Amino acid sequence: MAPLPPGIRFIVSFSRDQWYRAFIFILTFLLYASFHLSRKPISIVKGELHSYCTASYEGEVGFHSQSPKAGDAPAQQLPDNGTDCGWAPFDQDNFQQLLGALDYSFLCAYAVGMYLSGIIGERLPIRYYLTFGMVASGAFTALFGVGYFYNIHSFGFYVVTQIVNGLVQTTGWPSVVTCLGNWFGKGRRGLIMGVWNSHTSVGNILGSLIAGYWVSTCWGLSFVVPGAIVAAMGIVCFLFLIEHPKDVACSSSPATHPKSYENGTHRFWPQKQALTEERSKSLDPEMQCLLLSDGKRSGHQNHMVVLPADGGGGIAAISFVGALKIPGVIEFSLCLLFAKLVSYTFLFWLPLYITNVDHLDVKKAGELSTLFDVGGIFGGILAGVISDRLEKRASTCGLMLLLAAPTLYVFSAISKMGLEATIAMLLLSGALVSGPYALITTAVSADLGTHKSLKGNSHALATVTAIIDGTGSVGAALGPLLAGLLSPSGWSNVFYMLVFADACALVNQIPTLNL
Repeated sequence: MAPLPPGIRFIVSFSRDQWYRAFIFILTFLLYASFHLSRKPISIVKGELHSYCTASYEGEVGFHSQSPKAGDAPAQQLPDNGTDCGWAPFDQDNFQQLLGALDYSFLCAYAVGMYLSGIIGERLPIRYYLTFGMVASGAFTALFGVGYFYNIHSFGFYVVTQIVNGLVQTTGWPSVVTCLGNWFGKGRRGLIMGVWNSHTSVGNILGSLIAGYWVSTCWGLSFVVPGAIVAAMGIVCFLFLIEHPKDVACSSSPATHPKSYENGTHRFWPQKQALTEERSKSLDPEMQCLLLSDGKRSGHQNHMVVLPADGGGGIAAISFVGALKIPGVIEFSLCLLFAKLVSYTFLFWLPLYITNVDHLDVKKAGELSTLFDVGGIFGGILAGVISDRLEKRASTCGLMLLLAAPTLYVFSAISKMGLEATIAMLLLSGALVSGPYALITTAVSADLGTHKSLKGNSHALATVTAIIDGTGSVGAALGPLLAGLLSPSGWSNVFYMLVFADACALVNQIPTLNL
């Protein structure tokens, strides 16, 4: 008999359960990356909605990074409608407040909607709920760009579009976290979700590149194309998302294999999996996920999540007040409020800051801002690995928050020294700011949503996730708004605000260190 080709040997070395888990991991990664892809264009386009222009006596047009003073240029050089130098109504002197209001409209609607989204999501099929949210989000993201093609200059039009888009995007996070929590147990959750949460940075990077491609020529496409991508991914969600392992007769939690198997490697052989299924048929469903592949009880039961094999059927969904009573939910929610304030201020204002400080055009500033998200990818994975090794999520978050505060202060001073300094600080700040944010919104939320006090009630995960992320979204709404109010008086004041917010996050983290 001829030996199997290497590719086939690789395929059969993994069990059916593992292939399904890998598929869900990749699918939910792409689904939520597309959400973030659609949020990034507004930060890229800001520099185009209000461009400082001065016309010289030779008729040339130049762009300036700082706001012109009253006596620097004649009044006729500032357009009062859509021109090459701005887009009404964002071409006026109060443009920073108007742009901040756009951010606030989206994020405030997102924060309010998130509290309701988790409760609704617990009671509806995730696949339908998420599909609706993605298609609707794609439509309203594209609608913002339609304003360019139809020459719309109504501030109310853009505000309403942002509000509705913020509401429908709340369907995303509770849905994907619940789905991933259904498929993966607690063991190595920090690493798994740290890698998975890099979808935030990947989506931001792709959104920056896509929006930056058209921002200087046709900024409407900077919204229409991401909107079309989100809507298309909504169709993919409807066609392929599997909400729970039981829907395809898979186990509720990944099996853990002794190191003696296959010379210490952790392989899932189909024959062994079949024996596991046969031996576990007579067992109580709630105990199946606590057993090893050879039918023996695990010596590390505290690292596994006890979930009913039927996904919690017959158990009522937890109430909002009941979720708040879970130890750590309030503390981590308040910590995330300030951590997300810092993260989303960078998300919405970083390209404009780089344009002003480093004197780059809008497209180059958008591309350079992606380095913050590159740092965020490494920060999220590092936080997950450390928290798994130490088995202390709160301590890991606290350490990174402690290091982030002085880093942000140094960023405000060093970034003015040149492009090289800006690049280094973007990577470092991205890692330290995004690490705690990523850990709290993923592994910590999943841990609390399957807390031992719930006694196996798997209907709490979406509600707990929505409470934590919803509270964090309040900070996400306040950060860009405060940045819009403070930036006219100097970017240094914005960074002082960020350092203070990071310190507040650390203070709220302290009570959770013993959990």
